[in-house]
Amino acid sequence: MPRLLIVHHTPSPYTQAMFEAVLAGATDPEIEGVEVVRRPALKVAPSDMLEADGYLLGSPANLGYISGALKHAFDVCYYPCLDTTRGRPYGLYLHGNEGTEGAERAVDTITTGLGWAKVAEYVVVSGKPGKSELQACWELGATVAAQLMN
Repeated sequence: MPRLLIVHHTPSPYTQAMFEAVLAGATDPEIEGVEVVRRPALKVAPSDMLEADGYLLGSPANLGYISGALKHAFDVCYYPCLDTTRGRPYGLYLHGNEGTEGAERAVDTITTGLGWAKVAEYVVVSGKPGKSELQACWELGATVAAQLMN
C-alpha cells in the first residue's frame, strides 16, 4: 500500500488548524489504498522518508524561513534520500505572519535537489486561516494523497 508521510511542525493554533485540514483531505474516504503517516518534524528519521511514496510538508515561516524543525528533518534525511526518492510527489503548506518567500524558496531548493515532484501549489497563509484557506489545505492533502492511489 502506498504511504504518504506528513512531516509537520505545528507550534501554533494556526499551524495546527492547517495540519488538521491537510490530514482530513489526505484521509478522505474517497481516497482508497493510501496509508497516511504523521511525523513531527523533529522526530522524522531517514527510514520514515525512505518508506514513504509521497510527502506533505508543513511549517511556520519563521523570520522568512522554514522552521528549524523542518530544516532539521531535511538535514537528517537529505543524503539518505538523495538518490532513492527522486520523482516522488510532494506538497507544502506554510503559515507566516510576515514574508514567506524565503521559506518557499528553501523548500523549492531542497526538493529540487532531492528530485521530488511538486504536484500542487503551495498553500501559504498569513494570519488566522479562514474557511477558504482551510479548504485549500484540505485540497492540498487530498491532491497529494490521490497521486498515490493505484
